[in-house]
Amino acid sequence: MAYRQTPSIEARLQDNRSRILEAARTLVGEGGWGEAQVASVAAAAGIATGTVYRYFPSKAELFAQVLSKVSQREVDVLTAMAQADGTATARLHAAVAAFVKRAMRNPRLAYALIAEPCDKEIDEARLTYRAAISEVIRSIVVAGQAAGEMLHDVQPDIAASVIVGGFMEGLIGPLSPLSRQQHEDTETYQREVAALADQIARMACASVAVAPATIQPISRRQA
Repeated sequence: MAYRQTPSIEARLQDNRSRILEAARTLVGEGGWGEAQVASVAAAAGIATGTVYRYFPSKAELFAQVLSKVSQREVDVLTAMAQADGTATARLHAAVAAFVKRAMRNPRLAYALIAEPCDKEIDEARLTYRAAISEVIRSIVVAGQAAGEMLHDVQPDIAASVIVGGFMEGLIGPLSPLSRQQHEDTETYQREVAALADQIARMACASVAVAPATIQPISRRQA
């Protein structure tokens, strides 16, 4: 007779996995991939180091899972914006601006997700994440072309790749740990982030606009 785990054991195993991922996410957000070691993750999760390897065979696989989990949340947010009411141009602006604002809420974590040198497994997860975001942007471009708002003589997938590459590249400087900018929750900082998000979003829209775009606010929940 095959062994079957009881509901309580399954719940405990799932809880351990969730604690490991959350601890790893926190450590990456504090010091990047290089500073987050398995022993530190285990200590933060309140379990033995060996227990971590029961769930994740290697450090690289653990952090690839962290990247995938965090990234999926960002993809979900952008997908919701891509499906909101309003013109395609307004939706593109809102999606890019939201990505920038959300990245600047935790710059160290966002830098790790976007640009920090990492192991092959993590980089492969990063490429998957980037492709998923590009697909969301591509869907907006397709809608914009159909509505006559965006250039019809460019391939949507190429336009999406250029837009995503542009706004991620534009964030590397502001997110970099080498930046002298103080990431503080102040009104001045929030205004600077809002201005950065608007500028990057406007450039994204301009890259595919038939004519200079006037951005109209759309009704949506705060990102």
